[in-house]
Amino acid sequence: MQKLIFGNWKMNLSADDAVALAKTAGTMPIDASRIKAAVFPSFTALASVRAALQGAPVSLGAQDCFWEKAGAYTGEISPSQLRELGCSHVLVGHSERRQNLNETDDMVNRKIRAALDANLTPVMCIGETDDARRRGLWSNVIAEQTAKGLAGIAVAGTQNVIVAYEPIWAVGTGRACAPQDAREAHALIMNSLIEIFGPAVAQKNFRIIYGGSVDARNIGEYLAMDGIDGALVGGASQRGASFAELVAAAQK
Repeated sequence: MQKLIFGNWKMNLSADDAVALAKTAGTMPIDASRIKAAVFPSFTALASVRAALQGAPVSLGAQDCFWEKAGAYTGEISPSQLRELGCSHVLVGHSERRQNLNETDDMVNRKIRAALDANLTPVMCIGETDDARRRGLWSNVIAEQTAKGLAGIAVAGTQNVIVAYEPIWAVGTGRACAPQDAREAHALIMNSLIEIFGPAVAQKNFRIIYGGSVDARNIGEYLAMDGIDGALVGGASQRGASFAELVAAAQK
């Protein structure tokens, strides 16, 4: 099964820089039987990055969406608008939004529903704080975020949901989670998914990826672990050389 390599460019890069990076990403040697790559630029660069990726084996994703199709929601963007821009994926509930914008599990849940309704694949981000990890509460946190984020949601047919385990203490810090610890967290998440959806749906319609200080030096260790289906990459995806190096390492 393909490993997922997703590059989250966050609030970085001008439109021109995003296009240049997209062109570099589009020329990376990618074995499509082994790797599915996608990039998540800022909203302002989605249209131009889509054009730059035309014909390339790299999909387009957005960093967030709102839960309504249309209306008086100044500053928001709907899943259907993202589809019009060529997006196939959307990040939901990233820790930076949970922390900086007080995004709740209920909001995440509503966004996932809206994304699925618009035929977008949501990438639900979950993860514990450093304090929760040190106090041994990490498993409670990620199990609760999984259950609340997906409460009452039906996933069937060809619909897919991706869960990105991103321990907050590892995001952008250079302090990566030990691969064995990431594997343990992924196993717990899968068990939670099985409890919610049953084994058939959990194993067919869900993928679980790791994020948090991933780079070319450690990507192979994560992908070698059972239950880790790929990586959500921040800083290393925002420079052409390091992104290409990471994707190459993921295919070894």
